[in-house]
Amino acid sequence: MRPPHGPGDTTECDRTDVLPPGYRVGRWVVTRLIGAGGWSTVYAARPADGHHPDGPPGAGAATASSDVALKIMPTAGLAPRQASRIVESARREVELGRRTGHPRLIGLLESFVLAAPDRPSLEGAIVLVMERAAGSLRELVDAGVPEGERGRLIAGICEGLVHLHRSGWVHADLKPENVLLGEDGSVKLSDFGLATELTGTHGYAPPMGTLDYLPPERWRAPLGELGVRVRATADIWALGIVVHEVFASGASPFAGATPMARGAAVQEYAAGRAPLRMDHGVPPFWRALAVDCLAPTHAARAPHTAESLLARIAARQETPGTTTRTRRGAGAGRRRGRARGAVLATALCGIAGAALSSDAVRVSSPTPPGGAGATAGTVRVFNAEQGCRERADRERQCSLGLAIDPTRPYTADNVVATRVWHGDVLVADCQLAEGQPIIDEEDRWSTRWFRVRLPSGSARPGAWLPAVRTKDRPSLPECPHPAAVR
Repeated sequence: MRPPHGPGDTTECDRTDVLPPGYRVGRWVVTRLIGAGGWSTVYAARPADGHHPDGPPGAGAATASSDVALKIMPTAGLAPRQASRIVESARREVELGRRTGHPRLIGLLESFVLAAPDRPSLEGAIVLVMERAAGSLRELVDAGVPEGERGRLIAGICEGLVHLHRSGWVHADLKPENVLLGEDGSVKLSDFGLATELTGTHGYAPPMGTLDYLPPERWRAPLGELGVRVRATADIWALGIVVHEVFASGASPFAGATPMARGAAVQEYAAGRAPLRMDHGVPPFWRALAVDCLAPTHAARAPHTAESLLARIAARQETPGTTTRTRRGAGAGRRRGRARGAVLATALCGIAGAALSSDAVRVSSPTPPGGAGATAGTVRVFNAEQGCRERADRERQCSLGLAIDPTRPYTADNVVATRVWHGDVLVADCQLAEGQPIIDEEDRWSTRWFRVRLPSGSARPGAWLPAVRTKDRPSLPECPHPAAVR
């Protein structure tokens, strides 16, 4: 297994010294630094001498303000190979900006070569003057994407990809940092330095990219004279990662402490040696869409074009009755925060409480909620994590939580102190058919819950086990709805 060609294969150029506010760059005056990367530095700027820019096609209100963003790409002191990559990256951005203006793409206003005799490190730098955005999707994901905005943002990304792909281009570096947001919340794709023009079904891009968003085939893609082969399905894979991050508070669907480790997980999945494990906060509709985007091969991904995905989103928005379920699932994901690759077996393991042995769960309890004539059964706890099923000890990381209220999100503030483990036998009094929907590590989905008894002396007489946490299907009466007995 080897990594794809990326920025680490060459020596990154030194970052430019930061320009102070008031420094003039062409017809623009720097106001502040926005950010810096290995190959460029971006500044906020305003027109000098009362000059006002002409907005790019489709920019609308976003360029009504005179503020712009200056992307400065220095070439001074670079080796010829490095300088040629900078020039090629800038050429791609200029070419795409000139030919494919659209409201969902950040607008390019002009480009020029900087003359800076007072700053030798910037002499000859390439400057791209771009439409200014209010922020990025990455900033929003880190802060927590508002629940009602998630679908709209993803639809906006799809609109941008539809236009790019119809125009014969692949973004090739789609990620939350490259999805910018206007003051009005509008979505705009940006940073087209790796954008690739298609010749037939594919094009060729420089051997670079952001590891967390590369599709499986890129990890072993051969490097030819023209670069590495890129197809539109690479953007679809990256979209699947972005969808998961939006609904899972920034978590990747592939576990690992580093991008390389997560890349190894991607390859294990693509080889069929590991399942795709998604955060349980991703609602069913968006989970299914992301799963299609993350199909392990180009051929399996090809039917799911940006256009077809956008049509699915539009159809869902027009279908009555979809909002409630989405919000319930999304609420669970928001409360769980940034847990990466979270699963029910471990998401609630940090809660203090007494261990519950198999013998303890068989003790008698008060009269069950179904009344004196209710029939008690038993359910055996099942943990979908194979490693936890094989352990003889009762490690807390393998323990499972029992819910206080099965109609509320299954989160840390909705579980009792008592824990259970794989194989524990619980006494069950009744069942609730329409509780909070729960999806386990094997993608089994159910809204059914069992009310189980707790040991005598517990603060509560009973708690709730989701049906996905047992293989048993006991014959039990229906429980009163929790809302009816509050």
